[in-house]
Amino acid sequence: MATARWSGKASANTAAWPSSAPASSPWAPRFVPTFQPDLQFGRILAAYGGVFVAGLLAWGVLVDGFRLDRYDLVGAALCLAGVAVIMYAPRPS
Repeated sequence: MATARWSGKASANTAAWPSSAPASSPWAPRFVPTFQPDLQFGRILAAYGGVFVAGLLAWGVLVDGFRLDRYDLVGAALCLAGVAVIMYAPRPS
């Protein structure tokens, strides 16, 4: 796999950006929140993460036939409890 990824860089007939895109893609989500005008965006992103974890587990059960154990269920419950704290905690206006 590594050979296929870096072979585009060695060839003069292909563009350089496809081989550099996988290296830079993990960094993109870390910079996107810094450009958001909403001051609550960090909370929104954290809450989305909790829902995302629970949703992926549900997808695994419904679509892939994955069997959850008690630790999966506890972890998903903790994520959703965290979402509830983030979204519904009383804050000064």
